[in-house]
Amino acid sequence: MVSAAHLTDDDLAALYRYPAATEPCVRANFVVSLDGAISTAGSSRGLTSPLDQRVLKLLRSLADVVLVGASTIRVEDYIGIRIPESGQQRRKEQGLQPIPPLAVVSGRADIDPKSRLLTDTLVPPIILTTTTAPTAAKHDLAAAGAQVIELGPDRVETAAIIDTLTGLGMRRILCEGGPSLAGQLAADDALDELCVTTAPVVVGGDARRITHTDRPVQLTMSCEHIIFDTDGFQLARWARKS
Repeated sequence: MVSAAHLTDDDLAALYRYPAATEPCVRANFVVSLDGAISTAGSSRGLTSPLDQRVLKLLRSLADVVLVGASTIRVEDYIGIRIPESGQQRRKEQGLQPIPPLAVVSGRADIDPKSRLLTDTLVPPIILTTTTAPTAAKHDLAAAGAQVIELGPDRVETAAIIDTLTGLGMRRILCEGGPSLAGQLAADDALDELCVTTAPVVVGGDARRITHTDRPVQLTMSCEHIIFDTDGFQLARWARKS
């Protein structure tokens, strides 16, 4: 257990450092209420805190790529990842690209080419889609600057996602949701770490959990740390047992 008081950026980076192994590592990051909801009024914005946002930015700065489902991109109105110049320099020194791209999973390529994902970004997003997605939609996304990659005929499979990203030199994968994508990763035994911020509120309603899947999942994880903030928020890092 760690108190958030006086934690420096270097302290946080040490707490969330990726494993040194050469194999790909898939880490998911979510914020939840005390009763397990990942959103209020359809968005996670009502659950977050300053420390949660600080850690979110840190996790992005440590990753090679940020993986997100298309529905989350639309609901949260994503823009491209931002990394301060000091952080970009640290990434360069570590052999990373200055800014990690967003990789968006969309089986139908159902993304507005005029959305902020494409118009407000410093790095073109990667769209992971299917061969059967509408040709016009894929053409429009490519014309808007996205890198469009087809990963099979019917659905975007987990193995194809990881193989494709690692083939692009992106081994440290940060998944920011949504629950269907996180559920797919968990059900396919591909979720290595789960970072969870728990907000000190009960919200009720019918919001989804972190993972949503119709397949049974049982991943045993161990708690690497829990950070306690003065406002009642708790930030935990869980890693799967080997």
